[in-house]
Parts: sequence; C-alpha cells; structure tokens
Amino acid sequence: MMSKLSRYSLVLLILMAATLTGCNLLPEVKDETANWTAEQLYKDAHESLLAASYTRAIKSYDTLESRFPYGRLAQQAILEGAYANYRQGEATTALAACERFIRTYPNHPNVDYAYYLKGLINFREDQGLLGYVVETDLSERDPKMTKEAYGAFRELVTRFPDSRYAEDSAERMRYLTNALAGYEVHVARYYYNRGAYVAAANRAQATLINYPKTPANRDALVLLADSYDKLGMAQLRDDTRRVMKETFPDAKYVVATQKPWWKFWGKDEVAPPPPTDDTAKPWWKFW
Repeated sequence: MMSKLSRYSLVLLILMAATLTGCNLLPEVKDETANWTAEQLYKDAHESLLAASYTRAIKSYDTLESRFPYGRLAQQAILEGAYANYRQGEATTALAACERFIRTYPNHPNVDYAYYLKGLINFREDQGLLGYVVETDLSERDPKMTKEAYGAFRELVTRFPDSRYAEDSAERMRYLTNALAGYEVHVARYYYNRGAYVAAANRAQATLINYPKTPANRDALVLLADSYDKLGMAQLRDDTRRVMKETFPDAKYVVATQKPWWKFWGKDEVAPPPPTDDTAKPWWKFW
C-alpha cells in the first residue's frame, strides 16, 4: 500500500510535468510578417494608416524599423509612425519620433514636416491654453507646450522659408505670440486681484516688452496703470494712461470680430499626413 508521503510525491510530479508541458497544449501563434520584406511591411503599414487602422500601422512601422533600420523606408516609417501615433492620441510617442527624425536625419528632404508635426502636436495638446484663453484662469498654468510649439514653427520658417508648411507655421506663430501675451496678462491680473500690485505691474510691463503689437497690450496697459494707481505712483499712472490713450484712442476695448483670434483654429483640426514623395532630393544624398 502506497504511503501518504509517496502519494504526495506522485501528485507533485504530475503537477510539475503538467506545468512543463502546459505551453505545448496551446496552439503556437505565428507571426504572419516573419518573412516579409521591407517593402511588404511598409505597404501594410501605409495602407493601414490610410485606412485609419492606426494600431496596426504603428505595429508595422515599428517592425519595419527594428528589422530594417537603414534605408529610405525605415526613415519614412519614422515620419509616418509619428503621424500614426499622433492620430492614435499618443502625443508623447509621436513627439519622440519627430525629435528622433530631426536629430538623425537633419538634411532629409522631409525634415520640415517633422518640425511641422512637432509644432502641431504641441499646439493641439495645449488647447486648454489656446482654445479657451478667455474663459479659463491661466494664472497657475505653465505655457511650456505653447513655447515648444512656437520654437518648432520658428525653426521651420527660419530654415525652410520655401516649405509648403511655412505659411501656416508663420500664422500659428502669430497666434501663439498672442496666446503667450494673453497668458502674461492673466498672470498680471491674478496678482492684481490678490493685492500684489508690484508683481502685477512687473508682469504687465514684461508683456509690453516681450510681446509688442499684440491684442493683449491694451489690457496690459490697463493693468499697469491700475497697479501704479494702487501703489500711489500718480506720475507713472498718468504717463501709462496717456500712452494707452495715444495707442488705443477708440476706447475701452477693441470691438470683437466675428471669430476671436484665440479661436482661429478649431478643435477638430487634424494635421496633414507626411509627404511620401522624395523628389526634392534623392534619398541616397541625405548627407
């Protein structure tokens, strides 16, 4: 008769054997792309992108990059992969891809698109600041993304003035300058409403110096004059009000246009996909 200890040992051996062979009980999942060429992977990724199947597109682009890291298709995969991640809502991954492309292929004929997409991603991610600058209290918000977007657009316009994206980038730079100026005025108003009149005056002055000729200058002058008044600086208050009257003779506030500058672009705007033609320069002459 088998002892209790022997029975336990037998059960343990059976369990161990089942564990070791358990993986063989499941059907093996085959990778359909295992023997695909770079061209096949790119075709699958690009068609998935056009069909808005972004998850599949991203997977195919990543596979293409890992298996065939050199050459024109791998470079195109970085750009299109960045766009696919952007459309999928993966802004951080998309930005990282844009920056990697710019760093690795600074002379690529489509590097202007990498700057453009980088600017657009930051531009769209910061809609909380840009799209609702009037309705939202921005005094505690950091306009980091606004500055990142502005920097990307400025780099594009400076380096590639003939780019197909240059005109739109210049428009967005003006928009962003207005947004940053508006942010500074909101901060100045935040200080003023809390009785920090010196800080309010300093911030209003900074707006006038750093962002001249923007819609926010009017409000900055109002806050500056009011802050001087609260501080008992009558001469500076009167000088500021004189400048305000000469600069904005019509009134209290500028009459609103049909579409305020801070709503120039709608929330449903989508960036264009990356270009696929390399006619500007042969891919083998990147350096």
